[in-house]
Amino acid sequence: MVYAGLGVRTLINAKGPATRLSGGIMRAEVASAMAEASQSCVDIAELQAAASRIIAGATGAEAGYVASGASACLLIGAAACMTGLDPGRMARLPDSQGMKNECVMVRSQRNFYDHAIRAAGMKIIEVGLPDRYAGAGVRDAEAWEIDDAMTERTAAVFYVADSQSRPPLAEVTAVAHARGVPVIVDAAAQLPPQANLRRFISEGADLVVFSGGKALGGPQASGILAGRRDLVMAAALQHLDLDVFWDMWEPPPSLIDKTRLKGAPQHGIGRSCKAGKEEIVGLLTALHMFIAEGDAARHARWLADCEIIAAALNGHQVWVTGREDKAQVPSVEITPDPARITPAALCRVLQYGDPAIAVDPAGRDRGVIIVNPMCLKPGEAEIVGQRIAHALA
Repeated sequence: MVYAGLGVRTLINAKGPATRLSGGIMRAEVASAMAEASQSCVDIAELQAAASRIIAGATGAEAGYVASGASACLLIGAAACMTGLDPGRMARLPDSQGMKNECVMVRSQRNFYDHAIRAAGMKIIEVGLPDRYAGAGVRDAEAWEIDDAMTERTAAVFYVADSQSRPPLAEVTAVAHARGVPVIVDAAAQLPPQANLRRFISEGADLVVFSGGKALGGPQASGILAGRRDLVMAAALQHLDLDVFWDMWEPPPSLIDKTRLKGAPQHGIGRSCKAGKEEIVGLLTALHMFIAEGDAARHARWLADCEIIAAALNGHQVWVTGREDKAQVPSVEITPDPARITPAALCRVLQYGDPAIAVDPAGRDRGVIIVNPMCLKPGEAEIVGQRIAHALA
Protein backbone atom coordinates (compact mmCIF):
# COMPACT_ATOMS: atom_id res chain seq x y z
CA MET A 1 0.00 0.00 0.00
CA VAL A 2 1.08 3.55 -0.66
CA TYR A 3 0.87 4.53 3.01
CA ALA A 4 2.98 1.59 4.13
CA GLY A 5 5.65 2.71 1.70
CA LEU A 6 5.59 6.13 3.31
CA GLY A 7 5.73 4.73 6.82
CA VAL A 8 2.30 6.17 7.65
CA ARG A 9 -0.19 4.02 9.55
CA THR A 10 -3.78 3.77 8.34
CA LEU A 11 -6.73 3.92 10.70
CA ILE A 12 -10.39 3.05 10.88
CA ASN A 13 -12.28 6.33 10.95
CA ALA A 14 -15.21 5.96 13.34
CA LYS A 15 -15.32 9.66 14.14
CA GLY A 16 -16.63 11.05 10.87
CA PRO A 17 -15.08 13.06 8.03
CA ALA A 18 -12.75 15.26 10.08
CA THR A 19 -9.96 16.99 8.17
CA ARG A 20 -7.33 16.02 10.73
CA LEU A 21 -8.21 12.37 9.99
CA SER A 22 -7.91 13.00 6.23
CA GLY A 23 -11.67 13.13 5.72
CA GLY A 24 -13.70 10.14 4.59
CA ILE A 25 -13.56 7.37 2.02
CA MET A 26 -14.42 8.22 -1.57
CA ARG A 27 -16.49 5.71 -3.49
CA ALA A 28 -14.73 3.85 -6.27
CA GLU A 29 -16.76 5.73 -8.90
CA VAL A 30 -15.51 9.07 -7.55
CA ALA A 31 -11.88 7.96 -7.47
CA SER A 32 -12.23 6.52 -10.98
CA ALA A 33 -13.69 9.78 -12.31
CA MET A 34 -10.79 11.71 -10.77
CA ALA A 35 -8.24 9.36 -12.31
CA GLU A 36 -9.90 9.71 -15.72
CA ALA A 37 -9.99 13.51 -15.37
CA SER A 38 -6.27 13.54 -14.63
CA GLN A 39 -5.47 12.10 -18.06
CA SER A 40 -6.69 15.07 -20.14
CA CYS A 41 -6.20 18.83 -20.07
CA VAL A 42 -9.15 21.21 -20.25
CA ASP A 43 -9.82 24.93 -19.94
CA ILE A 44 -10.55 25.28 -16.21
CA ALA A 45 -13.03 28.11 -16.79
CA GLU A 46 -15.01 25.85 -19.12
CA LEU A 47 -14.96 23.09 -16.52
CA GLN A 48 -16.06 25.52 -13.81
CA ALA A 49 -18.88 26.69 -16.08
CA ALA A 50 -20.07 23.08 -16.37
CA ALA A 51 -19.78 22.74 -12.60
CA SER A 52 -21.80 25.94 -12.18
CA ARG A 53 -24.62 24.50 -14.28
CA ILE A 54 -24.70 21.23 -12.31
CA ILE A 55 -24.46 22.91 -8.90
CA ALA A 56 -27.18 25.38 -9.84
CA GLY A 57 -29.45 22.50 -10.78
CA ALA A 58 -28.80 20.74 -7.49
CA THR A 59 -29.18 23.79 -5.23
CA GLY A 60 -31.67 26.01 -7.01
CA ALA A 61 -29.05 28.78 -7.11
CA GLU A 62 -28.31 30.95 -10.13
CA ALA A 63 -24.73 29.70 -10.34
CA GLY A 64 -22.16 27.54 -8.58
CA TYR A 65 -18.43 27.08 -8.25
CA VAL A 66 -15.84 24.65 -6.85
CA ALA A 67 -12.87 25.66 -4.69
CA SER A 68 -10.47 23.72 -2.50
CA GLY A 69 -12.80 23.36 0.50
CA ALA A 70 -15.64 25.04 2.37
CA SER A 71 -13.24 27.48 4.02
CA ALA A 72 -11.84 28.42 0.61
CA CYS A 73 -15.38 29.05 -0.63
CA LEU A 74 -16.03 31.33 2.34
CA LEU A 75 -12.91 33.34 1.52
CA ILE A 76 -13.73 33.90 -2.13
CA GLY A 77 -17.39 34.50 -1.28
CA ALA A 78 -16.43 37.21 1.22
CA ALA A 79 -14.07 38.73 -1.33
CA ALA A 80 -16.86 38.81 -3.91
CA CYS A 81 -19.15 40.70 -1.54
CA MET A 82 -16.49 43.38 -0.98
CA THR A 83 -15.25 43.88 -4.53
CA GLY A 84 -18.19 43.18 -6.76
CA LEU A 85 -16.89 43.08 -10.34
CA ASP A 86 -14.29 45.84 -9.86
CA PRO A 87 -10.86 44.45 -10.85
CA GLY A 88 -9.08 47.29 -9.07
CA ARG A 89 -10.65 46.36 -5.76
CA MET A 90 -9.85 42.72 -6.41
CA ALA A 91 -6.19 43.60 -6.83
CA ARG A 92 -6.06 45.42 -3.47
CA LEU A 93 -7.42 42.69 -1.22
CA PRO A 94 -6.87 41.93 1.62
CA ASP A 95 -6.46 45.72 1.91
CA SER A 96 -10.13 46.62 1.94
CA GLN A 97 -9.86 50.30 2.85
CA GLY A 98 -12.37 52.38 0.95
CA MET A 99 -14.67 49.42 0.30
CA LYS A 100 -17.68 48.11 2.11
CA ASN A 101 -15.67 45.76 4.31
CA GLU A 102 -17.76 44.89 7.36
CA CYS A 103 -19.65 41.70 8.01
CA VAL A 104 -22.41 41.48 10.60
CA MET A 105 -22.44 38.19 12.51
CA VAL A 106 -24.35 36.81 15.48
CA ARG A 107 -21.94 36.42 18.38
CA SER A 108 -23.09 32.87 19.24
CA GLN A 109 -22.21 31.78 15.68
CA ARG A 110 -18.56 32.82 15.89
CA ASN A 111 -16.09 29.95 15.42
CA PHE A 112 -12.56 29.35 14.19
CA TYR A 113 -13.73 28.87 10.61
CA ASP A 114 -14.72 32.52 10.30
CA HIS A 115 -10.98 33.15 9.96
CA ALA A 116 -11.63 32.68 6.23
CA ILE A 117 -13.87 35.76 6.22
CA ARG A 118 -11.26 37.85 8.02
CA ALA A 119 -8.47 36.58 5.75
CA ALA A 120 -10.24 38.16 2.79
CA GLY A 121 -10.01 41.56 4.50
CA MET A 122 -13.46 41.64 6.04
CA LYS A 123 -14.07 42.93 9.58
CA ILE A 124 -16.63 41.02 11.65
CA ILE A 125 -19.14 43.09 13.62
CA GLU A 126 -20.67 40.94 16.39
CA VAL A 127 -24.27 41.33 17.54
CA GLY A 128 -26.34 39.75 20.29
CA LEU A 129 -25.67 38.19 23.66
CA PRO A 130 -26.13 34.38 23.76
CA ASP A 131 -27.81 34.15 27.16
CA ARG A 132 -29.14 30.68 26.28
CA TYR A 133 -25.57 29.35 26.14
CA ALA A 134 -24.27 31.32 29.12
CA GLY A 135 -27.02 29.99 31.40
CA ALA A 136 -28.22 33.53 32.03
CA GLY A 137 -31.52 33.29 30.17
CA VAL A 138 -33.21 32.05 27.02
CA ARG A 139 -32.46 34.77 24.48
CA ASP A 140 -29.97 35.15 21.66
CA ALA A 141 -29.54 37.68 18.88
CA GLU A 142 -32.67 38.85 17.09
CA ALA A 143 -33.22 40.17 13.60
CA TRP A 144 -33.63 43.80 14.72
CA GLU A 145 -30.13 43.69 16.22
CA ILE A 146 -28.68 42.65 12.87
CA ASP A 147 -30.64 45.47 11.24
CA ASP A 148 -29.29 47.98 13.77
CA ALA A 149 -25.69 46.87 13.16
CA MET A 150 -25.76 47.38 9.38
CA THR A 151 -24.25 50.62 8.07
CA GLU A 152 -22.95 52.00 4.78
CA ARG A 153 -19.81 49.91 5.42
CA THR A 154 -21.66 46.57 5.61
CA ALA A 155 -20.64 44.23 2.80
CA ALA A 156 -22.47 41.12 4.00
CA VAL A 157 -24.20 39.31 6.82
CA PHE A 158 -22.47 36.04 7.72
CA TYR A 159 -24.74 33.24 8.99
CA VAL A 160 -23.56 29.85 10.29
CA ALA A 161 -26.29 27.30 9.66
CA ASP A 162 -27.16 24.82 12.39
CA SER A 163 -30.32 23.42 13.90
CA GLN A 164 -29.75 25.73 16.90
CA SER A 165 -28.90 28.90 14.95
CA ARG A 166 -30.85 32.02 15.84
CA PRO A 167 -32.47 34.10 14.48
CA PRO A 168 -34.02 31.97 11.72
CA LEU A 169 -32.30 32.48 8.39
CA ALA A 170 -35.45 33.77 6.68
CA GLU A 171 -35.64 36.62 9.20
CA VAL A 172 -31.98 37.44 8.65
CA THR A 173 -32.25 37.53 4.86
CA ALA A 174 -35.36 39.72 5.11
CA VAL A 175 -33.66 42.48 7.10
CA ALA A 176 -30.42 42.19 5.08
CA HIS A 177 -32.15 42.41 1.70
CA ALA A 178 -34.17 45.41 2.87
CA ARG A 179 -30.79 47.14 3.15
CA GLY A 180 -29.44 45.68 -0.09
CA VAL A 181 -26.92 43.54 1.81
CA PRO A 182 -26.11 39.95 0.73
CA VAL A 183 -26.14 37.02 3.17
CA ILE A 184 -23.40 34.38 3.16
CA VAL A 185 -24.38 31.04 4.72
CA ASP A 186 -21.79 28.59 6.04
CA ALA A 187 -23.53 25.23 5.61
CA ALA A 188 -20.31 23.22 5.38
CA ALA A 189 -21.56 20.35 7.54
CA GLN A 190 -25.32 20.70 6.95
CA LEU A 191 -25.70 17.59 4.78
CA PRO A 192 -27.68 15.43 5.30
CA PRO A 193 -30.56 16.04 4.92
CA GLN A 194 -30.44 16.23 1.16
CA ALA A 195 -33.11 18.95 1.21
CA ASN A 196 -30.53 21.34 2.65
CA LEU A 197 -28.92 21.54 -0.77
CA ARG A 198 -31.85 23.80 -1.70
CA ARG A 199 -33.08 25.03 1.66
CA PHE A 200 -30.71 27.95 2.25
CA ILE A 201 -31.10 29.40 -1.23
CA SER A 202 -34.87 29.08 -0.94
CA GLU A 203 -34.71 30.99 2.37
CA GLY A 204 -32.93 33.87 0.71
CA ALA A 205 -29.21 33.17 1.02
CA ASP A 206 -27.16 35.02 -1.59
CA LEU A 207 -24.20 32.64 -1.22
CA VAL A 208 -24.11 29.24 0.49
CA VAL A 209 -21.11 27.02 1.12
CA PHE A 210 -21.00 23.21 1.43
CA SER A 211 -18.04 20.95 2.14
CA GLY A 212 -17.27 18.51 -0.66
CA GLY A 213 -15.46 16.01 1.53
CA LYS A 214 -18.04 15.35 4.24
CA ALA A 215 -21.42 13.72 3.60
CA LEU A 216 -21.18 14.37 -0.15
CA GLY A 217 -18.30 11.89 -0.27
CA GLY A 218 -16.20 13.97 -2.67
CA PRO A 219 -12.51 14.89 -2.53
CA GLN A 220 -11.44 16.21 0.86
CA ALA A 221 -9.92 19.29 -0.79
CA SER A 222 -13.17 20.46 -2.41
CA GLY A 223 -16.09 22.68 -1.57
CA ILE A 224 -19.19 24.15 -3.22
CA LEU A 225 -20.06 27.84 -3.47
CA ALA A 226 -23.59 28.44 -4.78
CA GLY A 227 -25.66 31.57 -5.12
CA ARG A 228 -26.22 34.76 -7.07
CA ARG A 229 -24.67 34.80 -10.53
CA ASP A 230 -22.90 38.16 -10.06
CA LEU A 231 -21.33 37.10 -6.75
CA VAL A 232 -20.22 33.72 -8.10
CA MET A 233 -18.73 35.55 -11.08
CA ALA A 234 -16.79 37.88 -8.76
CA ALA A 235 -15.59 34.89 -6.75
CA ALA A 236 -14.48 33.08 -9.90
CA LEU A 237 -12.54 36.13 -11.10
CA GLN A 238 -10.57 36.13 -7.84
CA HIS A 239 -9.89 32.39 -8.01
CA LEU A 240 -9.03 31.55 -11.61
CA ASP A 241 -5.62 31.77 -13.29
CA LEU A 242 -5.94 35.07 -15.20
CA ASP A 243 -2.45 35.30 -16.64
CA VAL A 244 -4.01 35.94 -20.04
CA PHE A 245 -4.15 38.64 -22.73
CA TRP A 246 -7.50 40.46 -22.71
CA ASP A 247 -7.98 40.13 -26.48
CA MET A 248 -7.35 36.37 -26.33
CA TRP A 249 -9.56 35.72 -23.31
CA GLU A 250 -13.02 34.33 -24.06
CA PRO A 251 -14.40 32.87 -20.81
CA PRO A 252 -17.75 31.01 -20.91
CA PRO A 253 -20.44 33.74 -20.68
CA SER A 254 -22.52 31.55 -18.38
CA LEU A 255 -19.78 31.84 -15.76
CA ILE A 256 -18.08 35.17 -16.58
CA ASP A 257 -19.75 37.93 -18.59
CA LYS A 258 -16.72 39.71 -20.03
CA THR A 259 -18.84 42.65 -21.21
CA ARG A 260 -19.39 43.68 -17.57
CA LEU A 261 -15.66 44.12 -16.90
CA LYS A 262 -13.44 47.13 -17.56
CA GLY A 263 -10.45 44.80 -17.74
CA ALA A 264 -9.18 41.43 -16.64
CA PRO A 265 -8.34 41.26 -12.93
CA GLN A 266 -4.87 40.23 -11.82
CA HIS A 267 -4.41 36.96 -9.93
CA GLY A 268 -6.80 37.31 -7.00
CA ILE A 269 -6.80 36.54 -3.31
CA GLY A 270 -8.43 33.18 -4.07
CA ARG A 271 -5.53 31.78 -6.10
CA SER A 272 -4.35 29.92 -3.00
CA CYS A 273 -7.73 28.16 -3.00
CA LYS A 274 -7.13 26.44 -6.34
CA ALA A 275 -9.16 23.35 -7.22
CA GLY A 276 -7.71 21.02 -9.83
CA LYS A 277 -9.65 19.36 -12.60
CA GLU A 278 -9.53 16.12 -10.58
CA GLU A 279 -11.22 17.71 -7.54
CA ILE A 280 -13.87 19.43 -9.66
CA VAL A 281 -14.80 16.25 -11.53
CA GLY A 282 -14.65 14.16 -8.35
CA LEU A 283 -16.95 16.54 -6.50
CA LEU A 284 -19.49 16.66 -9.33
CA THR A 285 -19.49 12.85 -9.47
CA ALA A 286 -19.97 12.63 -5.70
CA LEU A 287 -22.78 15.22 -5.80
CA HIS A 288 -24.61 13.15 -8.43
CA MET A 289 -24.21 9.96 -6.34
CA PHE A 290 -25.33 11.70 -3.13
CA ILE A 291 -28.54 12.87 -4.76
CA ALA A 292 -29.15 9.51 -6.46
CA GLU A 293 -28.78 7.53 -3.22
CA GLY A 294 -31.21 9.64 -1.22
CA ASP A 295 -31.58 10.15 2.52
CA ALA A 296 -33.43 6.89 3.27
CA ALA A 297 -30.90 4.53 1.66
CA ARG A 298 -27.97 6.48 3.08
CA HIS A 299 -29.47 6.38 6.57
CA ALA A 300 -30.14 2.65 6.30
CA ARG A 301 -26.52 2.01 5.30
CA TRP A 302 -25.17 3.99 8.23
CA LEU A 303 -27.70 2.57 10.70
CA ALA A 304 -26.77 -1.01 9.77
CA ASP A 305 -23.18 -0.36 10.87
CA CYS A 306 -24.40 1.25 14.11
CA GLU A 307 -26.50 -1.82 14.91
CA ILE A 308 -23.53 -4.14 14.29
CA ILE A 309 -21.39 -2.14 16.72
CA ALA A 310 -24.14 -1.96 19.33
CA ALA A 311 -24.73 -5.74 19.11
CA ALA A 312 -21.04 -6.40 19.76
CA LEU A 313 -21.31 -4.29 22.93
CA ASN A 314 -24.27 -6.16 24.39
CA GLY A 315 -24.04 -5.96 28.17
CA HIS A 316 -22.47 -2.52 28.18
CA GLN A 317 -24.22 0.83 28.36
CA VAL A 318 -24.81 1.61 24.68
CA TRP A 319 -27.34 3.76 22.87
CA VAL A 320 -27.96 4.05 19.11
CA THR A 321 -29.14 7.56 18.30
CA GLY A 322 -31.07 8.70 15.24
CA ARG A 323 -32.75 5.40 14.42
CA GLU A 324 -35.96 7.00 13.20
CA ASP A 325 -34.83 10.28 11.69
CA LYS A 326 -33.73 9.47 8.15
CA ALA A 327 -32.57 13.04 7.61
CA GLN A 328 -29.81 12.71 10.21
CA VAL A 329 -26.65 10.67 10.75
CA PRO A 330 -27.23 7.87 13.29
CA SER A 331 -24.48 7.16 15.81
CA VAL A 332 -23.54 4.90 18.70
CA GLU A 333 -23.06 6.44 22.16
CA ILE A 334 -21.06 4.34 24.61
CA THR A 335 -20.80 5.05 28.33
CA PRO A 336 -17.82 3.15 29.77
CA ASP A 337 -17.65 2.20 33.44
CA PRO A 338 -15.32 4.90 34.85
CA ALA A 339 -14.10 2.44 37.47
CA ARG A 340 -12.58 0.41 34.63
CA ILE A 341 -11.71 2.98 31.96
CA THR A 342 -12.46 6.65 31.33
CA PRO A 343 -13.77 7.91 28.00
CA ALA A 344 -10.45 9.67 27.30
CA ALA A 345 -8.46 6.53 28.08
CA LEU A 346 -10.76 4.43 25.90
CA CYS A 347 -10.23 6.83 22.98
CA ARG A 348 -6.46 6.56 23.40
CA VAL A 349 -6.51 2.77 23.62
CA LEU A 350 -8.42 2.65 20.35
CA GLN A 351 -6.42 5.33 18.60
CA TYR A 352 -3.03 3.83 19.36
CA GLY A 353 -3.97 0.16 19.06
CA ASP A 354 -3.70 -2.12 16.07
CA PRO A 355 -5.58 -1.42 13.94
CA ALA A 356 -5.88 2.21 14.98
CA ILE A 357 -9.48 3.35 15.44
CA ALA A 358 -10.49 6.99 15.76
CA VAL A 359 -13.74 7.66 17.61
CA ASP A 360 -15.37 10.94 18.60
CA PRO A 361 -14.42 12.19 22.09
CA ALA A 362 -16.84 15.16 21.98
CA GLY A 363 -18.99 13.63 24.74
CA ARG A 364 -16.15 12.79 27.12
CA ASP A 365 -17.19 15.45 29.67
CA ARG A 366 -20.54 13.66 30.07
CA GLY A 367 -18.88 10.25 30.23
CA VAL A 368 -19.59 9.21 26.62
CA ILE A 369 -17.68 8.37 23.47
CA ILE A 370 -19.42 8.50 20.11
CA VAL A 371 -19.02 6.28 17.06
CA ASN A 372 -19.97 7.89 13.76
CA PRO A 373 -20.49 5.45 10.85
CA MET A 374 -20.05 7.86 7.93
CA CYS A 375 -16.47 6.86 7.06
CA LEU A 376 -16.58 3.12 7.80
CA LYS A 377 -15.76 0.73 4.99
CA PRO A 378 -17.54 -2.64 4.65
CA GLY A 379 -16.43 -4.99 7.43
CA GLU A 380 -15.01 -2.26 9.65
CA ALA A 381 -18.09 -2.02 11.90
CA GLU A 382 -17.40 -5.56 13.12
CA ILE A 383 -13.78 -4.66 13.92
CA VAL A 384 -14.82 -1.49 15.76
CA GLY A 385 -17.36 -3.38 17.87
CA GLN A 386 -14.89 -6.11 18.76
CA ARG A 387 -12.12 -3.70 19.66
CA ILE A 388 -14.34 -1.54 21.87
CA ALA A 389 -15.80 -4.63 23.60
CA HIS A 390 -12.26 -5.87 24.31
CA ALA A 391 -11.19 -2.49 25.68
CA LEU A 392 -14.25 -2.19 27.91
CA ALA A 393 -13.61 -5.66 29.32
